[in-house]
Amino acid sequence: MNAVYSPPALFEQHQAEMLPAIETELKACVQAAYGAGLDDYAHMLAYHLGWEGEGHGPKAQGKRVRPMMVLLSAAAAGGDWAPTLPAAAAVELVHNFSLIHDDIQDNSQLRRGRKTLWVKWNVAQAINAGDALFALAHLALKRLDGRVPPERALAAHRILPQASLTLTQGQYLDLSYETRPDLTPADYWPMISGKTGALLAACAELGAALAGAPADRLADYRRFGELVGLAFQVYDDFLGIWGDAALTGKSAESDLLAGKKSLPVLYALEQDGAFAERWRQGPLAAEDLPAMTLQLEVEGAREYVQAEADRLTQEALAALTAAGPETDASLALEELARRLITRKA
Repeated sequence: MNAVYSPPALFEQHQAEMLPAIETELKACVQAAYGAGLDDYAHMLAYHLGWEGEGHGPKAQGKRVRPMMVLLSAAAAGGDWAPTLPAAAAVELVHNFSLIHDDIQDNSQLRRGRKTLWVKWNVAQAINAGDALFALAHLALKRLDGRVPPERALAAHRILPQASLTLTQGQYLDLSYETRPDLTPADYWPMISGKTGALLAACAELGAALAGAPADRLADYRRFGELVGLAFQVYDDFLGIWGDAALTGKSAESDLLAGKKSLPVLYALEQDGAFAERWRQGPLAAEDLPAMTLQLEVEGAREYVQAEADRLTQEALAALTAAGPETDASLALEELARRLITRKA
């Protein structure tokens, strides 16, 4: 994009219009799961999506980054964003399915500042609720019928399942890495390309495809979304060590205490300095964290991670420029990308 980028007010104007429509569509999609004798089941889904229970509201609902990207990409590609709402809801449901399962796999106690679903109910019921959101996501795509041309709806039915499969492949790598002592930063990129990049790539591609963008522009939108996803995950790793747990709303233990092989850790392990020496001695205790966090900074990990997030964002913006002419919607997409690497949570 050019040197003068979207003022925050432009993104916020789109957000103010789109977010209520996203919530309305999500609620309509989730209604398909409700029925007689299923009140607690329905409450579980509504709780996780931030609509019910203690602490419910916008913070508990999350940022809705993915559905916003679908709608903004549709508008940027020259289409009407309103008919694409079912696809926007579908990606948010897939995302939340993955969060429920991720919280179980990571033993996470908190999500968005609230007890995770498995903590409030139990693991078995949380798995089932996650599965319900996955099923609802694919049912949501049926709501595209009659809103967009059939060939565009068919493209959505191809894009989202492929992204869902790639997401699980990335999660497999993430879980398998927990027991591997030989990882380097080179191993990190294919993992996050699946775990985070795939769904955001699908968001941008879905929006553009439903707007009728040609194949070459679809590739640019997909590349934009993927790079935004990579930048998002890199910065998430940054927040996992240097973020404020009160703002992130996640469990208070840092990624260091959990032994997570995030990008800062992999970078420092490759340096093979004092950080690596202590890391290889075994799990860290709470009293180790201040010194180990400082050692990461001394060895350049903090600066490296920030530089990678900036680099990926600039590459994403270059792909967005290639995707088409500058419009209010494309400027809002640019602002969204920039916000994701400057957020506090």
